[in-house]
Amino acid sequence: MLVKTFGSAVYGIDAEIITIEVNAIQGSKFFLVGLPDNAVKESQQRVESALKTNGYKWPGKKIIINMAPADIRKEGSAYDLPIALGILAASNQIQSEILSEYIIMGELSLDGSIQPIKGVLPIAIEARKNGFKGFILPNQNAREAAVVNDLDVYGVNHLSQVIQFLEASVELEQTVVDTRNEFFENLNDYQVDFSDVKGQENVKRALEIAAAGGHNILMIGPPGAGKTMLAKRLATIIPPLNLHEALETTKIHSVAGTLEKNSSLITKRPFRNPHHTISDIALVGGGTYPQPGEISLAHNGVLFLDELPEFKRTVLEVLRQPLEDRTITISRSKYTVDYPASFMLVASMNPCPCGYYNHPEKECVCSPGVVQKYLNKISGPLLDRIDIHIEVVPVPFSKLSEDYETEDSETVRNRVSLSRKVQEKRFETQNEIHCNAQMNSSMLRKHCKLDDASSGLLKTAMDRLGLSARAYDRILKVSRTIADMEHCENIQPNHIAEAIQYRSLDRENWAGN
Repeated sequence: MLVKTFGSAVYGIDAEIITIEVNAIQGSKFFLVGLPDNAVKESQQRVESALKTNGYKWPGKKIIINMAPADIRKEGSAYDLPIALGILAASNQIQSEILSEYIIMGELSLDGSIQPIKGVLPIAIEARKNGFKGFILPNQNAREAAVVNDLDVYGVNHLSQVIQFLEASVELEQTVVDTRNEFFENLNDYQVDFSDVKGQENVKRALEIAAAGGHNILMIGPPGAGKTMLAKRLATIIPPLNLHEALETTKIHSVAGTLEKNSSLITKRPFRNPHHTISDIALVGGGTYPQPGEISLAHNGVLFLDELPEFKRTVLEVLRQPLEDRTITISRSKYTVDYPASFMLVASMNPCPCGYYNHPEKECVCSPGVVQKYLNKISGPLLDRIDIHIEVVPVPFSKLSEDYETEDSETVRNRVSLSRKVQEKRFETQNEIHCNAQMNSSMLRKHCKLDDASSGLLKTAMDRLGLSARAYDRILKVSRTIADMEHCENIQPNHIAEAIQYRSLDRENWAGN
């Protein structure tokens, strides 16, 4: 008897429906075809044990299972449950009338219990798009799938529950999530706050500008100056995710398997902080079985690279293209996968190996040329892609011990949000442009016109500092953001002057430049 069940495969951050055709005919062997990987092939042993443990028979027939479309590789153990149900239905051990109405996914243990899977949210979205009535999946993933409206989601813990549901002997409890309520209830629920930081007013100002315009930022300073503390609080002052961004971010983390059990939507901006020993594949994504990398997991949020010169040069160089294009394409001989990578890069570094070059009190012990060699670990093209360079100096004890209130994240975030609204209105006709940092050359000419005084100031800075054309663009973008924060229609000389201040590594007093 031929029976069809339905599952799904995830490619990139999108899913595709997989039809699992099971035919039990006269014979004695087991065949699984349709480009399954080793994890799918091993399902025979898991399924056979689960069926026998729960009082069902392994059919004494020839079983042929085809996973269509047959030219797409199927990966992982999530097909165990639909394969098991297909075998039971094909051998007339259970009823199969409503099997075709549901997407069914789940990994089986040998006793028939069902283990959680990855990529549930894109599968649920694809199931609704293709008109399926519902989605049967592991209970730990049910809330994640229930974010999708107009789809009946049933979380199950054991194979026997699914069988009883299909035979109409037991009603499963439908998992329901109020998506909008879930989203707004946990919005901006951060554990850290900008008010925790004492002093560092100039750095806070730079971070606020970076958040307002979506600019990348590099903080240079000695150990213990507060670079990491400041970076961890940047996500708290970026405008909150909208529902579309939350769904897109959740899809990426769902595919990567980084969502917590029984969670639904990601409602806070991601903050990713990879160690400096990370490989280039772990950063950008890919591998034998393609997975999103750290830059995609930071999509719509912040990627923090602490001790930037300690990262391998090859790792840093692969950042150049995603920083410009805000997407990463993983190309291999047999597949091409696109992952979104629109993130704010926040990096920190010591000014030299000992950490005390240009320190106001402590003396640098690095030998001549070592400081320049240390800075040269970061390529010029990568530095040019970082809009803001800011020095972070240690906070004196008198400032740390003072008992005074500083602005909290909410206050700063409200100001940033107002600036972002100005930019959204400016770019409302552009599909892929949302903030000043994303402007291209033609937009710079249109939105960053300078008067004679501003133009002369910028020309002098370009000549003295030897800035590149890309650095020129960065200064214009940051100036446009500062003008937006002050509600100025045109860029003024003071905006240009402040933007030039945020090119610390281009100054002559840095490492003998």
